[in-house]
Amino acid sequence: MPISQNNDLFPEVAPYHQELFTVDSIHSIYFEQCGNPDGVPVIFLHGGPGSGCNANQRRFFDPKHYRIILMDQRGCGRSKPEGETRQNTTDYLVDDIEALRMHLSIAGWHVFGGSWGSTLALAYACSHPSAVLSLVLRGIFLSRPQELSWFLGEIQQFFPEPWQTLLAYLPDSDRSTPLHAYEKLVFSEDVTISIPAAIAWNAYESSIMSLLPKDTTNETNGLVELARARVQIHYIKHQCFIADRDLLGEAKVKLSHIPTTIVQGRYDMVCPPITAWELSQSMPHAKFVLVPDAGHSAMESGTCRALVAATEQFKTLL
Repeated sequence: MPISQNNDLFPEVAPYHQELFTVDSIHSIYFEQCGNPDGVPVIFLHGGPGSGCNANQRRFFDPKHYRIILMDQRGCGRSKPEGETRQNTTDYLVDDIEALRMHLSIAGWHVFGGSWGSTLALAYACSHPSAVLSLVLRGIFLSRPQELSWFLGEIQQFFPEPWQTLLAYLPDSDRSTPLHAYEKLVFSEDVTISIPAAIAWNAYESSIMSLLPKDTTNETNGLVELARARVQIHYIKHQCFIADRDLLGEAKVKLSHIPTTIVQGRYDMVCPPITAWELSQSMPHAKFVLVPDAGHSAMESGTCRALVAATEQFKTLL
């Protein structure tokens, strides 16, 4: 097991390969590879939608064993164009993951996704089950109406202050429809309007991520914040382009043979545990870990330990 002063993660590791991979006439996706070039491949699917990958996410995996692949989704992180929402849907992202697998000549890989990344991991696995060696899923999100209603209003029962702060940015006349109101602001061509609105939108989610509050005084990059907010609002507005799918039903039928671990914070206020519980009932073969002292963030200690334990356990799979 790893020895680290940062939430039981493996030590920091630098990429040995970075590339912009052109996937269509608009988009090029950034990906990187770390760890063992001859190791067992694993792909990390980030959350958001819109957030992009970061260096700590490499550290859930033993770099001596795994060929670690991180990919920034369309419009996210270091992918180009930044914040682009044209030709940007879940089906496109699933196709990008498969195109990347083929580009790297990988026969099969482990798939690791948290939050929105868990949605994308499930959608990918249901479309390409033969390519998936295992699934590690955290903070399960399926973009169902009840989950979006929670995030966009009902959560005020537990977090009235962040919700009020989100609404306070808007004029009184727009507060009954915050998603629509923020969409207008964030997609404004005037960056003096769009960037401050994006920062306010992103701060809302950041404020409810962890069981205990975190320091949020870090400097912000306006263009990064804008890209993230645009992609996220684009997806939420369209119910993440999976409103017509029953991912629970698909998982039950198509993924019963894939070794799976589901990790969920008991006090996750972004993606409440009921969704993870329902997924575990649809995938009774999966190991279900309900972390008793965690919220949504992957970086909380108990969640980190459970995720690393899963990647360590799946080392035994060929």
